[in-house]
Amino acid sequence: KKRLYGTTKPGSLLKNMIPVRTDFWDIHRPGFLEIDLVSHSGHCAAGDFIYTLNAVDIHTTWNEKEAVLGKSENAVVEGTRTIEARLPFDLKGIDSDNGSEFINDHLWSFCRHRPPHRKIQFTRSRPYKKDDNAHIEQKNGPQVRQIIGYDRYDSSKAQTLMNEIYADLRIMNNLFQPSMKLLKKIHKGSRIIRRYDKPRTAFQRVLECPQSNPRKVQALKRIKESTDPFILAERITQRLAVLFPLASKPKYGIKTAPNPNHPWRTFSFSKKLKRRKTVFKKCNI
Repeated sequence: KKRLYGTTKPGSLLKNMIPVRTDFWDIHRPGFLEIDLVSHSGHCAAGDFIYTLNAVDIHTTWNEKEAVLGKSENAVVEGTRTIEARLPFDLKGIDSDNGSEFINDHLWSFCRHRPPHRKIQFTRSRPYKKDDNAHIEQKNGPQVRQIIGYDRYDSSKAQTLMNEIYADLRIMNNLFQPSMKLLKKIHKGSRIIRRYDKPRTAFQRVLECPQSNPRKVQALKRIKESTDPFILAERITQRLAVLFPLASKPKYGIKTAPNPNHPWRTFSFSKKLKRRKTVFKKCNI
């Protein structure tokens, strides 16, 4: 099967107003997110289908996902609002790629037209430089592709079920699954030695941040105490079994065998072209 990994196009609107982030953020507080869209188009990108709006906090590695139908500007902004409401800390910054679903007036207004103490820093990566968004790119594979797969989903029922799966994955990944965070790189000649911190969950990192929302942190503590991760994993598997049959069969872009009687196949060339063709053959050209 042909796989489509990206279906976004570069956006030029407001591109000069959004600064480019040329280096990795040296962040020591939560709230600065990298965001990206993951398409669920299968092998055909025609029509509307579901995208996963994936976001990760750089400092705490807190991960949020929201399934949106289509990549319209309003859908992306509404998905960003939903993610912001679920974060256990205030949203301070957004860094995206140069797709038109992000580089537009709607998301720019969402970041700028806010109270002064709640404004969001909006930056973008360099064009065709995926390493600038390394934090979110490394989450797209294990957190979305390896779980949802590469099939096409384009129904509201699939969108609702996918968001239910992401709600369970939010608890599983952030509260129960530890991860190591890269602290520094040491260059010794041609060798690169990487140093990581101790394995911790994203929730443990959130607890260490004084900028976290106490009310949301207490709610997450109650969820962790009342949740059995094995039952949660089984529920995710059951919901995935319901989601997979909802994958749509291809309706667009179906290619048929070429027609041998098509006009361009039976086109009669002029006498002048035929004479040139004869001359080329005699000269072995």
